[in-house]
Amino acid sequence: MNRRWLIPVAILVALVQIAFLSWTILGRAQILREGREIVLSVEPVDPRDLLRGDYVILGYNISRVPVSLFTNTPALPENDSVERTVFIRLKEGGDGIWQPVAASVDAPAAAALSDAEVDIRGTAYFARWESDAVRVTYGIERFYVPEGEGRQIERDLRTRSFRMKVAISSNSTAQIKSLHDGETMLYEEPVY
Repeated sequence: MNRRWLIPVAILVALVQIAFLSWTILGRAQILREGREIVLSVEPVDPRDLLRGDYVILGYNISRVPVSLFTNTPALPENDSVERTVFIRLKEGGDGIWQPVAASVDAPAAAALSDAEVDIRGTAYFARWESDAVRVTYGIERFYVPEGEGRQIERDLRTRSFRMKVAISSNSTAQIKSLHDGETMLYEEPVY
């Protein structure tokens, strides 16, 4: 390859990388600024990865969804499991914590959303051996905290009630906004 083209190609590659990173950051920021805010109850989970910084692995009150809430479920192969995109319809409970009220596989439920409801997109793991509830992840199960504070938060989660404010975009994507210990906000995600 001729060296004359090396610099323009390198510049083009750099611009593509910058554009991709900017698009990713702006997409996340848009959800945090404009997304519908909901509150979830936080539940502790033990696994930890020491090479990725200090963070807390979290479960939520919506991490296990009753199979009875699904309007449709995928066919399961014999003695196996299936991973599918799901949409969980949430409604605010009397205590301010949002709860699942309906669920659908592959697309949001056909019934129109009321002003008091929101759909959140997740990934469900349907298995024959789990007939009463489905495990669902939403991409908000890992929360990074200042160095050295993760283990203390995990211990506190076992003794006190923590809540997470989450923003939900118009396409049902979730982003963490802030972590709360009771009414006290511990950490807030910066928009940028």
